[in-house]
Amino acid sequence: MKRTYHGSCHCKAVTYEVDIDISQGTGKCNCTYCWKMRNWSAQVQPSDFRLLTGADVLGDYSKSGDWGEGHHRFCTRCGVNTHGHGRIVAMGGEYVGVQLSTLDDLPLNELIAAPVHCADGLQNNWMNSPEETRHL
Repeated sequence: MKRTYHGSCHCKAVTYEVDIDISQGTGKCNCTYCWKMRNWSAQVQPSDFRLLTGADVLGDYSKSGDWGEGHHRFCTRCGVNTHGHGRIVAMGGEYVGVQLSTLDDLPLNELIAAPVHCADGLQNNWMNSPEETRHL
């Protein structure tokens, strides 16, 4: 069932609300960016995400390719990556990806119970899992 969660960066300069059903799944990816930042996120429609504070302190690391485009957003004060957004055709188009570790009121038992899909972003094979996922 979809529920509203509240999230923030470490210093609380960036805050947001997101409507999400964690039981519908979460994701990890093996692309070099996600691997280096230990990404564990959940994707929502842009209309389910509301940035409350911090637009003025958000940094933006963006990249694009044949697969689409992505923007990784982070607090320029404390450095915490809170969310990302963009368009990946193979994943259905526009999205917002919320870093689950930044959800302040997500009960640990819900996170542990949530299904995890590992994407082979390293090979632009987003809908399939890579051969090895234990490191993700």
